[in-house]
Amino acid sequence: MFGPSTAKGETQMRVLGIDPGLTRCGLGVVEGSVGRPLTLVDVNVLRTSADRPVAERLVTIERGIDAWLDEFSPDAVAVERVFARSDSSTIMGTAQASGIAMVCAARRGLPIALHTPSEVKAAVSGSGRADKAQVGAMVTRILRLDALPKPADAADALALAITHIWRGGAQARIDAALARHGSTR
Repeated sequence: MFGPSTAKGETQMRVLGIDPGLTRCGLGVVEGSVGRPLTLVDVNVLRTSADRPVAERLVTIERGIDAWLDEFSPDAVAVERVFARSDSSTIMGTAQASGIAMVCAARRGLPIALHTPSEVKAAVSGSGRADKAQVGAMVTRILRLDALPKPADAADALALAITHIWRGGAQARIDAALARHGSTR
């Protein structure tokens, strides 16, 4: 299903977390399994210049995401679910970058999960109302890093990947148990 099994039979999963944005698109790859220490594989931020046409910026994001998918071969992709904010120009750019991320993953047949910001905050910090600093501090702690990943888009991408490993792994176990017992949801 996902990645190779570990010695104890747990399933290792490699997830590319994407914090979509037109100016800054966070990318973070995390590997691990539920209940085991997680490992940072890589993290970065794709940047595009606001003085370039939107279509050109989206092509830059697409190429960057494709390169990461090629290089890191994730088992799944976790993307922040776009939600309404007060600034409609921000929503549009985020939604466009999110769509590009989903298309890149779908072309490869990869599972795609959308996680809301509050789901991610709750998963990594225990509170759906955590601020950026709290999320960043928990990402640093969970991945046993020496320093906080910067900018915040990088930490957010890692938080998305962590959330998916923890939630996706748990969901995979539930699905497997239901399949063993012939149950359906």
